[in-house]
Amino acid sequence: MKEHNPASEYKNTRGSVVTIGTFDGVHLGHRSILTRLVETAKNDDLDSVLLTFFPHPRMVLQKDSGLKLINSISEKKKLLETIGIDHFVVQPFTKEFSRLTALEYVRDLLVNQLNAKKIIIGYDHRFGRNRTANIENLREYGITYGFEVEEIDARELDEVAISSTKIRKSLEAGDITTANKYLGYSFMLNGTVERGKGIGKTLEYPTANLKIDEPYKLIPKKGVYLVKAVINGNVIYGLTSIGTNPTVGGTEKTIETYFLDFSEDLYTQQLCLKFITHIRDEESFESVAELKEAIRGDEAFARDFLADYE
Repeated sequence: MKEHNPASEYKNTRGSVVTIGTFDGVHLGHRSILTRLVETAKNDDLDSVLLTFFPHPRMVLQKDSGLKLINSISEKKKLLETIGIDHFVVQPFTKEFSRLTALEYVRDLLVNQLNAKKIIIGYDHRFGRNRTANIENLREYGITYGFEVEEIDARELDEVAISSTKIRKSLEAGDITTANKYLGYSFMLNGTVERGKGIGKTLEYPTANLKIDEPYKLIPKKGVYLVKAVINGNVIYGLTSIGTNPTVGGTEKTIETYFLDFSEDLYTQQLCLKFITHIRDEESFESVAELKEAIRGDEAFARDFLADYE
């Protein structure tokens, strides 16, 4: 799969089948639509193209929206590659872009740039300045510019929306099991390991402190989680604590992972944490001794869980 950012980088002569959307999570509901995109393109001997916009329109048009996304762009790209899509087109969303008329959007982007011969889209898709145009307008443009419009079934689209909402709510509640069920894979956090305050070492549980580069990335509820990561080609399990370390007077939110049976220096390395299950919520203990006892309990839980998991 090739990524094109901006859309002007995409060149196509044989035509394409295009679907448009955020597809945040690339979850099981999305996959049925994306599989149809790939199969349609193959049957018609066309390119399969997913067109998305970044930043998310709400981030640009509603600065205080507080929107959090399940995937970063790089995570989304990796997930889409497993489906077999030919081209991932990321069009930068700006206030200037939002002012394109429906005609300009269809003619300049979908037809002239993406060479769309078929567009697979939901009944509620709206586009153009102030989002005034709808799927019926798109069909009218299709007659003018020679492309078909396939409507995604309303029930299927509703199921996709329900899944996305449940995933976000589950992550915000710390319910990793439910989130992973709807995603069809393990929720992940990607970032760079940076130096923390060394609190873990003083507790005899040294941790890798993960810095997430994308401020829009959804972070699960504060608490302790069982995770896994691939380090130097090996799957390593760990305990990830998301929170402020209240027992030792912490105030800044951190993501710290104590890896089981692993002690190598990971500073400056890129790390992908895949979440397996929630162990407990963040707690403030009366003493450091009580905190260490709780961590020992977390480790015992993790090892028991992994005995059946593996």
